[in-house]
Amino acid sequence: MIGKILWNAKLTTQDNPIKPAMQNTWFTFYKLIFLVLSRTQVINYFCKVDFKLLETLCRINATSGDEVGMKQFLLNYVNKNSVGWVTRPQIIEGGGFQDNLMLVFGEPQTAYYAHIDSVGFTARYQNQLITIGSPDAENGDILVGEDNHGLIECAIEIDKNGNTFHDFKRTIEPGTPLTYKHNFYKSTDRVTSPYLDNRLGVFALLHLAEELENGVLVFSTYEEHGGGSVGYLASYLFSKFTISQSIIVDVTWVTEGIQLGHGPVVSLRDAYIPRRKFIRKIISHLDDSSLVYQKEVEASGGSDGSELQRSALPIDWCFIGVPVNNPHTAKEEANIFDIIRLVALLKTLSIKV
Repeated sequence: MIGKILWNAKLTTQDNPIKPAMQNTWFTFYKLIFLVLSRTQVINYFCKVDFKLLETLCRINATSGDEVGMKQFLLNYVNKNSVGWVTRPQIIEGGGFQDNLMLVFGEPQTAYYAHIDSVGFTARYQNQLITIGSPDAENGDILVGEDNHGLIECAIEIDKNGNTFHDFKRTIEPGTPLTYKHNFYKSTDRVTSPYLDNRLGVFALLHLAEELENGVLVFSTYEEHGGGSVGYLASYLFSKFTISQSIIVDVTWVTEGIQLGHGPVVSLRDAYIPRRKFIRKIISHLDDSSLVYQKEVEASGGSDGSELQRSALPIDWCFIGVPVNNPHTAKEEANIFDIIRLVALLKTLSIKV
């Protein structure tokens, strides 16, 4: 009971008051625990969220179109760890699915999507760089990669016209993908790293996998550079398992209405508008479980949910994710408690939806 309360506890003074149903003897005890233990100790003791896994995921280079390394890591991880999960999944990958990966648990009704690709750069000619997705780079940011001549580490140079170059001592083979250099830092309440978008979504689904009984975890590709994979993955799941509802697990931006430390985000709309009946269903489950979350309303932006809405399939979808500062830069930043709450939220929804 205490563990559950701590997963869902409102830990900042800006959060809404805790619901009266939680005001009981156990909750009084929980408050005493917080007077004695630091936030870090509470996380380590009760929540058992493996942030070393997140760091490992952030180390893997997987720009749009070059996701094979991430897929192979996930396959190895599943084969090694699924023996200890509540349900061992059926693995769907290989021919016809490119570098996408799907894990089918039990008798699924809901699919959970997290894209495994990231933004980055492609080497052009001489020392020119062109973008993969929409990285927000600064002069001096360090990029890494590898071509047939060896390992690459170089700095970005941006001229007054916004053109992007690298300073590597030799010509990089044209077409070589480059990513921000790994630089992962975890403090008491923050994580800072390149590629929290969307390693956080992948991280959350891997924790969900430990207890998931019925559902499909979908690790998709190409999201950062135009999409293209979710349509045929959803079509397969619809025809094979009649799955008509999906949760998109990704990151979103900090704005005037969305803040770090106030919980994961449920998007009511972005450039696309999910069916309101399904969104109300999700929110009702979250409220009934006294979970902490934020509601987002935006006119722009998109996710794998955009592809679902553009498809010819009758699939409901809802975006749920962690807010981040400095999106698509070499120093994306997220709140540890938002991440933990996201995992708790997904585990709750997996039972109810």
